[in-house]
Amino acid sequence: MEAVAFWVLAVAAVGAGVTVFVVDSMARATFALLASFLCVGGELLLIDLHYLGVLVVLMMIMEMLVMAVFMVMYMMNPGGLMPMTMLHNKRGALGISGAAFAALAAGILTVPWPERAGRAPRDPTVALGEAIMGPKMLVMMVIGVAILATMIASVVLAAHRGRYDPRDDGDGAR
Repeated sequence: MEAVAFWVLAVAAVGAGVTVFVVDSMARATFALLASFLCVGGELLLIDLHYLGVLVVLMMIMEMLVMAVFMVMYMMNPGGLMPMTMLHNKRGALGISGAAFAALAAGILTVPWPERAGRAPRDPTVALGEAIMGPKMLVMMVIGVAILATMIASVVLAAHRGRYDPRDDGDGAR
């Protein structure tokens, strides 16, 4: 069942990625990109990388929704009411993407892939964190919280009067 879900999500991710370049609307392209990222997040969840999967899903939802809002605000044709194309220099792009695909496929087929040594880790997320950060993982987590607290404090200190300043008479002028 997991193999079927993996292939369904893989095909859906590629299909949604292709849809980004087919639709006539920047907003639709944004949501197609979101669908592709959600499928990739599902793939990560399937291979037991729960933290990364949830992180990808949450980050991409927020990022793509903000992007859609800015598209609607600033694009001349956000809803696709006038015909437009997302492709420019089609021949050059096709040549470059075909060459990149051929090089990557050749690399995949010609590289002598190593055999697995040992067994899979019990918790892949911890193993990935240790591989990236090494023994400094706890320090980096604490620093991350300290940086977040610093950002919040700087915003609080920069806005010494809040939104509900008693001197504000409601018309925006002070």
